[in-house]
Amino acid sequence: MVGAFITSPKGHDIGEGLAVPAGLPSEREPQHRCDRPTATLTGRAAKPAILQLPGAPWSVAVGVPCHRGRNDPSWLVSSAQAVLATASGIIIIFYCRDVVTDSHWLAREYIWFLVPYMVYDTCAMYLCEWYRTREQNRRDFRTIFRSYLSKNRLMITHHVAILLVLAPIAQLRGDRGDFFVGCIYTAELSTPFVSLGKILIQLKQQHTLLYKVNGILTLTTFFCCRILLFPFMYCSYGQQLKLNVLQVPFRIPFLCNVANAFLIAPQIYWFSLLCKKAAGLFDTPPGGKDG
Repeated sequence: MVGAFITSPKGHDIGEGLAVPAGLPSEREPQHRCDRPTATLTGRAAKPAILQLPGAPWSVAVGVPCHRGRNDPSWLVSSAQAVLATASGIIIIFYCRDVVTDSHWLAREYIWFLVPYMVYDTCAMYLCEWYRTREQNRRDFRTIFRSYLSKNRLMITHHVAILLVLAPIAQLRGDRGDFFVGCIYTAELSTPFVSLGKILIQLKQQHTLLYKVNGILTLTTFFCCRILLFPFMYCSYGQQLKLNVLQVPFRIPFLCNVANAFLIAPQIYWFSLLCKKAAGLFDTPPGGKDG
């Protein structure tokens, strides 16, 4: 997940690039609002699905491989969450015509689905590492935990930032900035394609046309929804206030610009890794590929 301009009622910076653009009248009332229905999403996704794996001595959460080394089906959970997040984001974006004051109930309620997913995903990564090291006869907790932190440092930081920064802000920010929350949700659009790529690698299908097409879709969706996302939000805010996009950084709090720079940095890093992998895919002759 990435961050953007989430607004507070008084126009102060409220953390991690989530701030109200300066100079906006705080007394302005929302013009376009969609209140949540009676039945909300709150609390409905708190439990991960349980799957009894064949041959496993106990039931485990979906996404955790069994002790015999079966394929990890976490792609299913990640992809489902990504589809729901993207759909929620698109609904919010199209509903909020005023990017600052309009509100939609999904912007606040979907966070209750996102939080348990992030907890689940963090635990699933650790259990995957535990199973892997157990097969190597290394059961020391400290060794496993250090390996887990080392291999998943950036992803763990990403998840912790969402749980400790984004989630509280999304609930405490007031009724402003739902449009930008929707933009954040759409950043998950590339996840199903990333997951499909991992599945094809497990099946040794790197040489197929499907793998190449999926790689192109992964790069395209990642670039549009995680890199271009930030210029899009700046442009949307500028259009709302009739400003040139180059003027927007000077009309919002400085810390908002700094935080957004920190948020886009890991996205650029991940995108560079995807580009290197894609370049290797198309440069390598088919005979040199696995499978």
